[in-house]
Amino acid sequence: MDLKELYERHGQSIWLDFIRRDLLSSGDFAHQVEVDGVRGVTTNPSIFENAIDGSDIYRADLAAYRAGAPAAEVYEHLAVADIRAAADILLPLYQRSGGRDGFVSMEVAPPLARDSQGTVAEGLRLRQTVDRPNLMIKVPATPEGLPAIRALLGRGVNVNVTLLFSRAACRQVAEAHAVGLEDFAAAGGDPATVASVASLFVSRLDALLDPQLRAAAEAAPQGKRAGILALAGQGALANAKLAYQDWKAWIQGPRWKALAARGARPQRLLWASTGTKDKTLSDVLYVEGLIGPDTVDTVPPATLKAFQDHGRAENRLEQDLDGARAILA
Repeated sequence: MDLKELYERHGQSIWLDFIRRDLLSSGDFAHQVEVDGVRGVTTNPSIFENAIDGSDIYRADLAAYRAGAPAAEVYEHLAVADIRAAADILLPLYQRSGGRDGFVSMEVAPPLARDSQGTVAEGLRLRQTVDRPNLMIKVPATPEGLPAIRALLGRGVNVNVTLLFSRAACRQVAEAHAVGLEDFAAAGGDPATVASVASLFVSRLDALLDPQLRAAAEAAPQGKRAGILALAGQGALANAKLAYQDWKAWIQGPRWKALAARGARPQRLLWASTGTKDKTLSDVLYVEGLIGPDTVDTVPPATLKAFQDHGRAENRLEQDLDGARAILA
């Protein structure tokens, strides 16, 4: 499957959910961007942990860094170098797309998830430290994260809102996005220069739901078991489909239209955790099932390779919405 075709025909951007220094230095990532059609990168501390732990390429940098430095400082030293390198590779795409794509996401420290002021300070510091226009700061959508999201957007910071699971949380984040852009505009900023995505997690939801469905099927009368088991692998797709309908309704409302008239761009939904956890399900289930316009799909390398090999591109995001409602019910 040609990822460029996916964007041109269906309006969906594929971002790579992975980073590692040899991918950047070898030219492989540049090839993915320029030839394959990858349009961004998302990272988190777990991705960096796996990259650093699983590759010798960081060894010299680690050895050269000051002895006895705190682990968090060393992590940031390594991560910022990779983030800058990825941002530089993506910068031409960022410029060609008018700031729609070409972003690299870097997450605030997880211990700040319940600290609004600390998250804002950390987001501003990371923006200054990385010093790239196509950086997105990842902020979790905790109750304390919502005011931080508003405050960062109000300072003109690009924000990737992460750890969303419910439609209600998506609506709260859309509201925070709007208020943040209103604050930025009121302070004299241009809302057209700020980008944001809202990362709704997919496979992790089914990983939680499906064992409960199987337990319910075992406890149910024989005649109802098949119907319960048929819901496995369906809840997360249904949830995402209806979240997208909520998003479409939101951007047609008067509040968003007033911002759009000032050049503001919508906060696109981003499908996160799209690797299939259940090996009995299709390895491209969450990519094929959520293709639709004005969305982003962040895909781990194995899932990306599988989709390029045998994935099918079709706008399924808006198919069978009544079925999605029935599944959630």
